[in-house]
Amino acid sequence: MATTISHSADQTLALGRDWGREAKEAMVIALSGELGAGKTQLVKGLAIGLGISCRVHSPTFTLVNAYAGGRLPLFHLDLYRLDAPEQIAGAGLEEYLAPRGVTVIEWADRWPDLERRVSGRLRRVRLETLSLTDRRISYEDSGA
Repeated sequence: MATTISHSADQTLALGRDWGREAKEAMVIALSGELGAGKTQLVKGLAIGLGISCRVHSPTFTLVNAYAGGRLPLFHLDLYRLDAPEQIAGAGLEEYLAPRGVTVIEWADRWPDLERRVSGRLRRVRLETLSLTDRRISYEDSGA
């Protein structure tokens, strides 16, 4: 597992940008971390790295935001409002686990069998708040 310390929102954005530049089709990035840890900031950087120029925001109330216009489309899911596995199953989000682009899932730890469903294309990311500006970002690829 790789770990980096981000000392600012701009550094978190830059990490996401680098990941976006390297991202391959069908990649799924599973984010976990408390509110305010920088998950959406990382996704904003990913969009920039993919060449997507529109404004990225958290899809908390819509579950999914789709962004086109870049090297690959970006599908941004947020499971914060879904409390049970049955709600996730009922939300019809399965199609985003084999995207024709890149899928990022905030609050991914709420999807219990995600690892099995995305076998070989998953990057698990944990963001931890260390201080007002510092974040520990740990990530591991499972065959991505």
